[in-house]
Amino acid sequence: MNQIRLGLRENLGQFSLLVLVNAFVGAMVGMERSILPAIAEQEFHLVAKTAVLSFIVVFGLTKAFTNYLAGRLSDRFGRRHVLIAGWWVAAPVPFLLMWAPSWNWVLAANALLGISQGLTWSTTVIMKIDLAGPHKRGLAMGLNEFAGYFAVALSALATGYIAARHGLRPEPFYLGVAFVAIGLLLSIFAVRETSHHVAQEAAMHGAMAAETLPTQREIFWRTSLRDRNLSSISQAGLVNNLNDGMAWGLFPIVFAAAQMDLARIGTLAALYPATWGIGQLFTGAWSDRVGRKWLIAWGMWVQALGIVAITMGNDFVVFASGAVLLGIGTAMVYPTLLAAIGDVAHPAWRASAVGVYRFWRDLGYAVGALLAGITADLFGLSAAMWLVAAMTFGSGLVVAFRMSETRMP
Repeated sequence: MNQIRLGLRENLGQFSLLVLVNAFVGAMVGMERSILPAIAEQEFHLVAKTAVLSFIVVFGLTKAFTNYLAGRLSDRFGRRHVLIAGWWVAAPVPFLLMWAPSWNWVLAANALLGISQGLTWSTTVIMKIDLAGPHKRGLAMGLNEFAGYFAVALSALATGYIAARHGLRPEPFYLGVAFVAIGLLLSIFAVRETSHHVAQEAAMHGAMAAETLPTQREIFWRTSLRDRNLSSISQAGLVNNLNDGMAWGLFPIVFAAAQMDLARIGTLAALYPATWGIGQLFTGAWSDRVGRKWLIAWGMWVQALGIVAITMGNDFVVFASGAVLLGIGTAMVYPTLLAAIGDVAHPAWRASAVGVYRFWRDLGYAVGALLAGITADLFGLSAAMWLVAAMTFGSGLVVAFRMSETRMP
């Protein structure tokens, strides 16, 4: 066996391949992002915002619980096997979406999509942390999240334009068939296992005796509540995806109410994740130099400002400005949170800690969709968006006052 080395340069081929694979993972989510609320209202005649956003609730719940399991499964069975399993679960999704005769079929598709995303995205994150080692962890997470969310943006833009030209179904979902096929084939024939890199890094840290290795229960509570840093990271991740769940479900409705056509809605739906994705090329590496804490806190505050701008806007330019601000704030936060988890958790239980963090983070999709939907039904769209903006600002305060710096010197 070749000598195992840690680092981006030392593992450039496999790392680049995993970046590409994660782009196809992100594209699977993007194909829904600009058109599924329109399908709910126009084809299935759903009126209540809670019902329209139900697909995000299902997606968020299944992804959250699968994230938690993905860390444990990847430690037990290997990262590559979990990644391949995730692609197999995704295979029926585009067909269910293009042929769904009722909204329940769409919900079933999103349950499968959530399971798939939990397995595939979690595993690509863990594998990149494995390969990168301790010194360029922020850069590694920035590249990973750039690939995923820039692909979300491109896919949302593409499906929006296809829907404007050919209709809401089935043509936009043809892209999903290609995404699954390419992602699965790359994962089967090109991706290699990275568990041995974990063993190498653990040896550098010093072996952890079996009696001191925390149980899964201990890891869950440490990451969720007991450790000030890990729990601050987890709550910030939850609130970040809470506002993303609101944006995913309500923004297309807000834009349509302002007389935006499908093409413009697709552009606005793409602008936020595109800014988010591109920004992570810089913010992940930036956190390696300046630290994690204040990038996270300020990122949450910039997100809140972006939501406020969209809430108060009524034309394309203001909506676009708010989407860019929301994307910049999320770019500051997203890779930095993952890098901070890697800073704190020992390599022996890091994958499980990442799984717990991602459980809470993606539970935010369900919480955000339910909260935004119920509030919008009771008090209107603006009230829902103001509430989420306030919660996002408050999450930044929690990080500012509770979290300490985690970046390794």
